[in-house]
Amino acid sequence: MDLLWFILSCYGLTFLVVYASIFNKIRPSKEWLWGLGKVFHCTLCFGYWAGKFMFLISPWTELFTFDYTVANFFICGWVSAGTSYMLSMVLDDEGIKINSQHKSQ
Repeated sequence: MDLLWFILSCYGLTFLVVYASIFNKIRPSKEWLWGLGKVFHCTLCFGYWAGKFMFLISPWTELFTFDYTVANFFICGWVSAGTSYMLSMVLDDEGIKINSQHKSQ
């Protein structure tokens, strides 16, 4: 259950920072700091850092706890990046994305 809470928390943070209009004024442009601003426009990129952040704050939450190891630090980033990207490809503001491609004959 800890892993599910971790994934949902990381996805929520990632979705808010990358897509929420409330962050439009403070979200840096993609060109900011020699292109590092792209992190704030990409669910895969920001998801990685969200996972690392959630790992670091895990001692102060009861939702999920992880042993403080270097391996877990990286694994949490990887899990968050992958699941945040996957969920953003499946879900949007209107629910589940359904892409229908019809071949014309």
